[in-house]
Amino acid sequence: MGVEDYSKAQKSGQKSYQKNLMEGKYPYLQVLEEILSHTDAVSEQKLGLVQIPAELIVGTYTAGRRTAFAPNFMPLLEDGTEFAGKWSRLCDAHMKEGIREPIIAYEFMNRYYVVEGNKRVSVLKYFNAVTVPGYVTRMIPKRTDEPANRLYFEYLDFNRKTGVNYLVFSQPGSYKRLLEAMNKEKAEDITEKELEELRSSYARFSSAFRDKGGDKLDVSASDAMLTYIEMYSYVELSSKMPAQLKEDIGKIWDDVLLLTRDQTTEIVMEPSEAPKMNFFERLLLTSANKKLKIAFIHDKNKEDSAWTYGHELGRMYLQDEFSKHVETMCLDNVTPGESLDRAFDAALRQKCDIIFTTTPQFLETSLKMAVKYPNVKILNCSVNPSHRYVRTYYARLYEAKFLAGIIAGSMSASGKIGYMADYPINGMIANINAFAFGARMVNPRAKVYLEWSSVRSKKEILDDYRAKGVTMVSCQEMITPSSASREFGLISLENEEPENIALAIWNWGALYKRLIQSIQDGSWKTEDDGLAMSYWWGMSADVIDIICSKKVPEATMRLVQLMKREICSGSFHPFSGTLYTQDGPIPGEENKHLDPEEIIGMNWLAENVIGSFPQWENLSGDAKAIVRLQGVETKDEKENMV
Repeated sequence: MGVEDYSKAQKSGQKSYQKNLMEGKYPYLQVLEEILSHTDAVSEQKLGLVQIPAELIVGTYTAGRRTAFAPNFMPLLEDGTEFAGKWSRLCDAHMKEGIREPIIAYEFMNRYYVVEGNKRVSVLKYFNAVTVPGYVTRMIPKRTDEPANRLYFEYLDFNRKTGVNYLVFSQPGSYKRLLEAMNKEKAEDITEKELEELRSSYARFSSAFRDKGGDKLDVSASDAMLTYIEMYSYVELSSKMPAQLKEDIGKIWDDVLLLTRDQTTEIVMEPSEAPKMNFFERLLLTSANKKLKIAFIHDKNKEDSAWTYGHELGRMYLQDEFSKHVETMCLDNVTPGESLDRAFDAALRQKCDIIFTTTPQFLETSLKMAVKYPNVKILNCSVNPSHRYVRTYYARLYEAKFLAGIIAGSMSASGKIGYMADYPINGMIANINAFAFGARMVNPRAKVYLEWSSVRSKKEILDDYRAKGVTMVSCQEMITPSSASREFGLISLENEEPENIALAIWNWGALYKRLIQSIQDGSWKTEDDGLAMSYWWGMSADVIDIICSKKVPEATMRLVQLMKREICSGSFHPFSGTLYTQDGPIPGEENKHLDPEEIIGMNWLAENVIGSFPQWENLSGDAKAIVRLQGVETKDEKENMV
C-alpha cells in the first residue's frame, strides 16, 4: 500500500515542481539557513510542543534534503531508492498506528522549517493532516518598518496572548481588524471558549474556501475569512455551516479575487469625462433613462449635525438640478444595527436605484446590502476601503486647509495658531498637516497648536488658546443650525468676540451631481475594471473651495487665489518635495509629491505642529465608533504592538 501511495505522492510532487518552475519560482523546499544568511535574527525562543499548522511548514533547516521534496513537501526521488522505501514504510505505519513522534522545527516569520522529521511531514501532508506535532524554536528577526516585518510582530503579539498560530494574514493591521470584528479591544480579552469558537469557525470557513476553489488562488484562507467577516459579520461566520459559507463566498468572490492583485482600489482623483456618443446613441440613452430614485441615509439630522446639514444641502441641490430625472428621499437619525436595517428596507421598498450612506459607521451594513442587492448602487461617504461592491466618496479638504493655513500664517502676528480637530482618522491628518505647511510657507515662525474636540470641549480648548496667546484658530467647517455660533472655519481671537476670517467649504451638491451624471451618461460602467472604486475629488472638481471675509488683506488674497489656481491645474501640490515631520524629514524630490494612498493613510504630524494623537481611552464614545473603522495607525501603536 505504501509503495502505491509513494507513487501518487511523487506525481503530486512532480506537478508542484513543474508548476513552480514554469512560474519562475524555486522548485524545491526553502532552506532556513540560506534565508537567515540574508536576515538579522536577534533572539531565539523555545516554544515547546506545538501543534504546527501543516500548511505553514514550508521548508527544511539545512540544505541536505531540500531537493528530495517539491515545494508542497511531496517526494521527488525515484521509486526503488532507499528514500522511497523509508517513505513507504512510514506511510504503512501511519495507516496502522498513526504518526505520533513530534518533529523538530524552527519557526521564522510565521513559517516552519524542519530540522528533524521531513518524511513525517511529507506523509502527513499527503494524508491532508491539518496539524503536525513538533518541538519548535522561534527565531525572532530584528524589528524594522517593512510591512512583512510589521505584520510578523503583530502576529507575535496576537500569538503570545492567544496561542493562535493558524491565522496567516498578508497585510499589517489584519489582527487588529479581526479583534474589532470580534468586538474585542485586545487579544487577551478573548476567552478560552471564544478561542475554540474561532478555531471552529476558521476550520469551517477554510473548508468551504477550498471547496470553492480558494486553494488554487494565491490568497490565504485567513485573508479571505477577514474579507467575509467585514462584509457579513463575525456572528454570521461562527453560526454558518460549510455549505452556507460556500454559497456566501460565491457572492463575494470578486472581492476575494481582489486580494490577489497588487492594486485593489482605484482612487479616482478627478471626475471622468462622459463617453463620446453620436446623435442616435444620445437619443437612445435619453429615452432609456428612467427617473432615478435616490435615498440618503444619515446617522444624525440636519438641525443637530453640521455634517448631515452639508449632505442635506447636497441632496436638495441634486433634487433641484435634476428635478425631472431624479426623486430623492432622506432617512435620518439612523443608528448602526436594526435601525440601519430598517432604513435600508424602507429605501428598498421605495425601489431606490441608488443609496448614499453618509458616515463610515454604515459601511459594514452597506456592504452586506450591496452583496444582497447587486442591482442597487450603494455608495458610502468614507475614504478608500477596498471592496468593489460599495463605491466610496470623499473630498480633498486638505487643499482648502492649505490655503486657510496661508491666511492664518500671514495674519498671525505672534505666529501662534490653533487647530481644533475632531477624529484621528484617515484623511483628517492630511488636513492638519496641509494647514501647518500653508502657515509655515508664509510665516517660518508659525506654530500650530493641535487640540481634539473629541477629547475636550470646544469652550475648554478656546479658553486655553486665549491663555496661550493664540490669535488664529481653525475650527470645524460647518455651522450646526440648532446651535449657530461664530466658532466655525478660520476665526480670529484678537477681540472679545470671535471673528470669522475664512471658511473651507464642502460642496457635496457638486459631487453628487457629477456622480449622478456618470450613471446617466454611462461613464460609471466604463470606470469599473474589477477594482474597488473610491472617488476623492477636490477644488478642481468644485467639490472643495474656500471663501474669505473682507478682513483678509488684499496681498494675502492674491496669494491665495494664485495658489488655488496652481493646485487646481496640478502645477503645485501641498505635499511635495521634502516634508518635515515631528520625527524628521520624509525624503522627497522637488517635483514629486505624496501619492493618494500616502496622503489618506498619513500617520505623522508636521514639524511645526505642537500636539499629538489622542489616546484611545480619552476619546468620546462617538469618536471611538468612527476611529475604530477609519482610525490611523500611529507610530506609538506600532511600537506598542509587542
